[in-house]
Amino acid sequence: MLERFTRSLHKKEVGKIPVCSVTQTGTMELMEMTKTSWPKAFTDPEEMAALAMAGYEIAGLEGVRYPFSSPEIPQAFGCAYSAGTNSSPPHQLDFPCKKPVNVDDVVIPDNLYESSGIKSMIETTDILRGRIDEKGYELPLIAGILGPASFAACVAGVNNYLMWSVKEPDALQKLINLGGEVCAEYANVLYDRGADSVVIIDSESGPDLFPPPFFEPMFLPVYKKMTNAMKGLNILHMCGDATLILESVAKSGFLGVSLEEKTDMSYASQVIGKEVCLIGNVSAADDLLLQSSDFVKASAKRCIEDGVNILAPGCGIAPYTPLGNIKAFVAARDEYYSEKGLL
Repeated sequence: MLERFTRSLHKKEVGKIPVCSVTQTGTMELMEMTKTSWPKAFTDPEEMAALAMAGYEIAGLEGVRYPFSSPEIPQAFGCAYSAGTNSSPPHQLDFPCKKPVNVDDVVIPDNLYESSGIKSMIETTDILRGRIDEKGYELPLIAGILGPASFAACVAGVNNYLMWSVKEPDALQKLINLGGEVCAEYANVLYDRGADSVVIIDSESGPDLFPPPFFEPMFLPVYKKMTNAMKGLNILHMCGDATLILESVAKSGFLGVSLEEKTDMSYASQVIGKEVCLIGNVSAADDLLLQSSDFVKASAKRCIEDGVNILAPGCGIAPYTPLGNIKAFVAARDEYYSEKGLL
């Protein structure tokens, strides 16, 4: 599975495409079956690792993806978050940059990797790497972290983030640049501890929130610098409709791009499918959560037909998603190949 995942990201031929999730995988049923729970599993390394392993060992996803919420970088820079609940992740309560002048005070802390959230992620990586190796699983260990756009939006607040893109672009660019530097460095720490792939979650750079004409000047150089520095398999995840910036994203250096179902995968395949690995994009909310297993299978097969290179949910799996639907999602991949006479 690790070899298939790696070959897919590098756009090499595989016997069948991987089926996994590069976004969050914690569900209520998996928590019950592993005797773990949110919000403890957001920060406790043992609980986080146990719940992450269940995505493969119980649900059958071909990868171990963690964590289930990713506020650790903004927290280290002074952002305040709620603890989260048993069915919802933490949400942001406050941010340090109220005015553009505050941006000059944002620097990388000397004790960045001793901050509680990042320390927890590093410890979880150690645990997961050890368990995967001990059990002889040859599958990818996939970490998710917030990207430079998400960092800037968290540290400045979303309203400032949007206004400053027009009124204070220099201040915003400083935050974006700093976010890119921190993300690349943090990703390399996770690679060094055993993560195979790091997913940069950065929907705030996408057209649903950020003006598309500003994407190339403000984000493309940062993404290129990040991907050049990152030492392992890298993926960009973007919620919303990324259609207007697909060609720009393809120049960013990311091996894979995870797209929500708002982006037409067949179109994305035509436009950038030869350049990057396309990941997605069965709807986590409309299909996996709410529909029948047969409906989920049909959606998954349609994604394969549309040209995805890694079959995955379009966004984080909702906590109340039925386990049967996740298993149906996984089974759909082999069914597709069997029906096409490819297995």
